[in-house]
Amino acid sequence: MMEDLQKQIDQAFKQLNIEQLKTQLQELQNESQQPDFWSDNLHAQSVMKQIAKLESRVKPWLELQKSVQETGEMLELNDESLKTDLEKQQAALQNDFDKLKEELKLAGPYDGYDAIISIHAGAGGTDAQDWAAMLLRMYIRYAEKSGLETTMIEESAGDEAGLKSATFEIGGKFAYGKLKGEHGVHRLVRLSPFNSDNLRQTSFAKVEVMPKIDQPNELEIDDKDLKIDVYRSGGHGGQSVNTTDSAVRITHLPTGLVVAIQNERSQLQNKETAMTILRSRLAALQQEQHQENIRELKGPNQSAEWGNQIRSYVLHPYKQVKDLRTKYETTDPDAVLDGDLEPLINAYLEHSLS
Repeated sequence: MMEDLQKQIDQAFKQLNIEQLKTQLQELQNESQQPDFWSDNLHAQSVMKQIAKLESRVKPWLELQKSVQETGEMLELNDESLKTDLEKQQAALQNDFDKLKEELKLAGPYDGYDAIISIHAGAGGTDAQDWAAMLLRMYIRYAEKSGLETTMIEESAGDEAGLKSATFEIGGKFAYGKLKGEHGVHRLVRLSPFNSDNLRQTSFAKVEVMPKIDQPNELEIDDKDLKIDVYRSGGHGGQSVNTTDSAVRITHLPTGLVVAIQNERSQLQNKETAMTILRSRLAALQQEQHQENIRELKGPNQSAEWGNQIRSYVLHPYKQVKDLRTKYETTDPDAVLDGDLEPLINAYLEHSLS
C-alpha cells in the first residue's frame, strides 16, 4: 500500500511541478532575507504575496511526502507492536493524499493565480444589462462563500438598469483555476421585468476570465506593439470627473485588443492597471490558441449572442441551469445565482480532464 501511495505522490509531483515550484519558493525566500529587501515596499509586498501563495501549494505536498517516507521506514522494521498504529497512519495518509489530489484538476500553468473577470452585457437591451448585474452579484456571492477576496476595478452603469460592463478581481487560492470555466457567453431566459407586456425575454452577457499577470516579466510585451492614449475621464451624463488626462487606453496592435481604464486616480495607476489587464487577456488568449509568440495571437471575436453560449439559465417557463459543455444541469437556478457555483465548477474541471 505504501509503495503504491509513494508512486501516486511521485506522479502528482511531476504533474504539479512541485520541485520547480520549490526552487522558485527558495529563490524568493532568499530574496526576502536580503538587508535592503524592504527598500522597495511595493515590490517587497508582491514578493511576500508570491511566497505565501507558493507555500500554500508546495508545503502540504512536501509534508505528505515526508510522512509517507517515515511511515514506510517504520513499516520496514516489522515491529508487531506498531502494526495497528501504522495501519491507522497509512489510512490517514491515503486520506490526506485523496484530498490533495483534487489539486491535480488545477495543474494548469496559471491555475494558482488570482483571476480578473470582465462582464459585458450583450444582445437583449436593458434586460441584458440587468443580466450582467445579476452575474456580477453571482460571482461576488461565490467569492464570499469560498473565502475569496473581491476588488472592483471598473464598472459602467446601464442606461436604465444594471451594467453595461464591469471588471473586477477575485483573489485567493486557485481563483483562476476554479473560475476559468466561466469564460464564455451566458444566456438567461425569463419573464422580462422591463416591458409592460411581461413577455419572455432572452438575454446574453459575455464573461471573460483571465489569470492576473501583474509581473511584467511573466509575459513580455514589446513596447513597439503598444499604442497608448491618454484622455480626460468622463462621468455619468458626460460631466467631467477629472481635470487632468488621467484616463488611459492601451491598444495591442498585433491582436487589436483594447483596454481602457478611467478610474478617478492617477494616470500612472490607470496605466499599470490597464497593462495588468492587457497581460492577463493575452495570457488567456495564449492558453486558448496554444501559441508561443503573442504576436501570432488572433484577437477574440466571440460575440454575446445566440449560438455562442456556454451555459443557459432558465427562470421561465421552467427552472433550470444547464452547462452546454459538461451537460451538468440543476433545477435550482436561484441557488446558482446566489453563488452556489461549486457543482458547476467541479463538473467543468472533471470534464477538462476527460
